[in-house]
Amino acid sequence: MPKNEVLSGSRNFNKVYNKGKSVGDRYVVIFYMKNGLDHNRLAFLASKKVGNAVTRNRARRLMKESVRTMEKIEKQGYDIIFIARKTINGRKCEEVQKSIIKALKRTELK
Repeated sequence: MPKNEVLSGSRNFNKVYNKGKSVGDRYVVIFYMKNGLDHNRLAFLASKKVGNAVTRNRARRLMKESVRTMEKIEKQGYDIIFIARKTINGRKCEEVQKSIIKALKRTELK
């Protein structure tokens, strides 16, 4: 993922959390908000509730791979945060991808 497509900085995260909208599904929660740019900025998070470092890294990798292999997000100009839920442990990439697609369909992004 190119560097300009990565959401970073606590100010940006807090803005999306406080002013953005959220949608949840079985394995992920998605926060999103318009950013005024011509491209999307993405972030993938897994809290300590998900498990130890190995488990959290696997959850982030599953979400990244799921987003990378699915069709491009149609609408541009959004900050999007994908947060793993505890239920993501032990799941396959296809299951996570289906969950992300279902959640995105309930947003204005797809």
